[in-house]
Parts: sequence; C-alpha cells; structure tokens
Amino acid sequence: MVNSEYERRIAARFSIFDQDGNGHIDRSDFSGAAKALLAEFGVAARSDRGQALYGGAEALWQGLAGIADRDGDQRITREEFVTGAVKRLRDRPERFAEIARPFLHAALFVADADGSATVEETARLLTALGVPEDTARQVAGGLDTDGDDKVGEADVVPAFAQYFTVPE
Repeated sequence: MVNSEYERRIAARFSIFDQDGNGHIDRSDFSGAAKALLAEFGVAARSDRGQALYGGAEALWQGLAGIADRDGDQRITREEFVTGAVKRLRDRPERFAEIARPFLHAALFVADADGSATVEETARLLTALGVPEDTARQVAGGLDTDGDDKVGEADVVPAFAQYFTVPE
C-alpha cells in the first residue's frame, strides 16, 4: 500500500479520538469519552469504576500526548497524529496496547461489573464512543472469537492496537 493511502486510513482514525470534532485531540476528548461511557451505563463518576475510567482516560491521553504532541501545546493535530503517534507505534503495536490498556480495562468494568462485557454491552460501549451502531455491532460480534457472548480485556486490547497500528 502506498504511504499516502496508509496515512489516509490512519487520519480517518483520528476522528475516533477527536470526540468533540474540533480538529485536534486534547485531554477533554478523553474525559468526554469517559463521561459518555458513564452516562450510557449509569455508573457514577465518583464510584470506584467511574474513577478508574477517568484514570484510564488520563493515562491514555498522557501516553498518546507523550508520543505525538511534538510542539508541547497539549493538543494533537491530525498531522501530529499521523506523523507522530501512528508512525512511531506502527512498528510496536504492543506499545499502543499498553498505553490503551488502563482505559479499555476500566471501560469493560463500566460496561459490566465483572469486567467481561457481553457482545451487546460491547456494542453499546463502542456506540457511546461515537462508532456508528451498525459498525459497533459488527465489531463487537467479531471480538467474541469463542462464541461465549463475552468480550474481555484479552479480546479488546490487541484489537484496539491493531486497529490503530494498521500496516502499510
């Protein structure tokens, strides 16, 4: 695949993080994502699960900003995302998985108190994060590789990393 096609695909993933659509990723996008998940599942922000989710969102922001925010302005532009974060993580998707793990772990516990969400709960989680409903259902079903109607951290973390570190 030519580099421009690769960059086009990665730039499209930028909008997943740019929750408010203002053209850059910043801390508020991550706290907004956490707030949307808590509202979807009726979990209080001050609860242990709510606090874990906000902590995971902050960890994801800090990890991504540390890799991509080249000018130190506490915002990641589309260009920084494409040229900084993704290109640096492409060769090490496990690094991206580790950056995302705290947020994904906490999100699963928000969706289901035992940390292993059903396919339906996973679809709701994805929809709350801005994924179109049809796509969310398809993705959630694909994450349940053993057919037990459960999606856990071992399913979600590698899939998330793979999605954002697509090969050229």
